[in-house]
Amino acid sequence: MQLIQEGKAKIRIKPEKIVSKDMPVFYNPIMKFNRDMAILLLKSINQTKLKIALPLAASGIRGFRFLLELPKNKIEEIHFNDYNPNFKKTIQNNLILNKIKGNKIKIHNTEANLFFLQSTGFNYIDIDPFGTPNPFLESSIKRLNREGILAVTATDTSALCGTYPKACKRKYWAIPLRNELMHEIGLRILIRKIQLVAAQYEKALTPIFSYSKDHYMRVFLKSEKRKSKVDEILKQHKYFENSGPIWTGSLWDPNLVNEMVKNNNVTENYKILKIIQGESKINTVGFYDIHKLVKRNKLKKIPKKADLIKLIKKLGYRASETHFNPEAIKSDIPFKKLLTLL
Repeated sequence: MQLIQEGKAKIRIKPEKIVSKDMPVFYNPIMKFNRDMAILLLKSINQTKLKIALPLAASGIRGFRFLLELPKNKIEEIHFNDYNPNFKKTIQNNLILNKIKGNKIKIHNTEANLFFLQSTGFNYIDIDPFGTPNPFLESSIKRLNREGILAVTATDTSALCGTYPKACKRKYWAIPLRNELMHEIGLRILIRKIQLVAAQYEKALTPIFSYSKDHYMRVFLKSEKRKSKVDEILKQHKYFENSGPIWTGSLWDPNLVNEMVKNNNVTENYKILKIIQGESKINTVGFYDIHKLVKRNKLKKIPKKADLIKLIKKLGYRASETHFNPEAIKSDIPFKKLLTLL
């Protein structure tokens, strides 16, 4: 068995050459950033005494890190669940390994939707599946408390980003884009799908932190139980260029992002958080890929991104880098004005 350390937590797993859902204990090291952001977000919100649900807990690393890295008053209960037959034994062994004790911890060994059916409400639910989150949306939303937070990961980016547009229509009820904007549009398609499922139960789910990275998309949504708020959200579902319908509202709560930047102590996460902090202040759909604009318009010179951002700001518009695309800028400057600048 191999000992893995991530953050303050340790787990023992059997070494595997390929990460797959068939592993005896599923652990994906690429998702460390995903778990880092969940911890950072929970540190940065005002809520304490949270009832947390991890319906697809796998190795349990996320939950162990929550228990070891969040302030003691953050968690009232944490529910670990997974249907893997070895799950209970794995979790209990790793709890001993991490010297974690206490009656906060509840361990379940059943199918995720059945786990929700047998549960009461939660303040924070983390859906981190292998593939689409679709099978777990309805049952998790039903169990989300007022002002609760639902965190959702989607790894089926080939559908959301337009490689398989028919699959996107079937799974997410929308038409994707297959160009430089595909990751942002895919994320907005995912958000709209979650919001539509929630609308049936008169729950308004508003994104407070979102991003696209590696092979997945991730969104945290805050719940509000109010019909008028649901109606407001549905009004922001629109078509964009040849895609959609998508969520056209903000992807972030800028105040929360500021808190997350302030509370971050992981050096390798600093750059992406600073970029998201900049783009969270610009409520526009899409961005400008400078390299593609220069090429399409047969311009002779690609300007430096930092110089262009300064120039746009000097003209009174907002501008920032975007984490969706290293060659691009997010800005509210009209297209024709940007082209004149270029």
